[in-house]
Amino acid sequence: MNTTQSTLPAAIRECAEAAAETVTGIRADQLDARTPCEKFTVAELLDHLGGILASSARAARKEPQATAPAAPAMSPQSVTESATETAAAWADPTAYEGTTEFGPGEMPAGFAAAITLEELALHGWDLARATGRKFELGDETARAVLEAVEQLAEQARANGSFGPPVPVSADAPAFHRALGASGRNPDWTG
Repeated sequence: MNTTQSTLPAAIRECAEAAAETVTGIRADQLDARTPCEKFTVAELLDHLGGILASSARAARKEPQATAPAAPAMSPQSVTESATETAAAWADPTAYEGTTEFGPGEMPAGFAAAITLEELALHGWDLARATGRKFELGDETARAVLEAVEQLAEQARANGSFGPPVPVSADAPAFHRALGASGRNPDWTG
């Protein structure tokens, strides 16, 4: 990953804060709403994101991944707490050293951090769009997200995590280009 390790902690923190702000405002009557991530409703996406964040925090701390049965449904509060915990775990410079267990197995820790950044940014935006909120990132973080998405796109499309790319103007903001590269339409409305 070309994104420097000094850029990732700040980008993860900013995305975690933006996602937490979005999640905190989700109302019970919005849980069944569709999201830009077609396979998930708002409630299902909260569960997915909460699970990814818990796994990511363990990966940053180099702890084994949980093998327990599926966790109960995630509340907005628990996802917000997981986002904060994950950002704190990736703030430690040693989190980026060596390899770690994350997702399907062992991988370079920096790659796990890139996945974390991409998950927070894309799913934070998905939840914001589905619930009528804004999801804004600074330019440097948006560029880091674009780089992570471009790095992961081919593999993510192969495993069904990303859809076909959505054409976005080459001079569009970096985050819009990241959304398009992930198969999302930056102008999506429910």
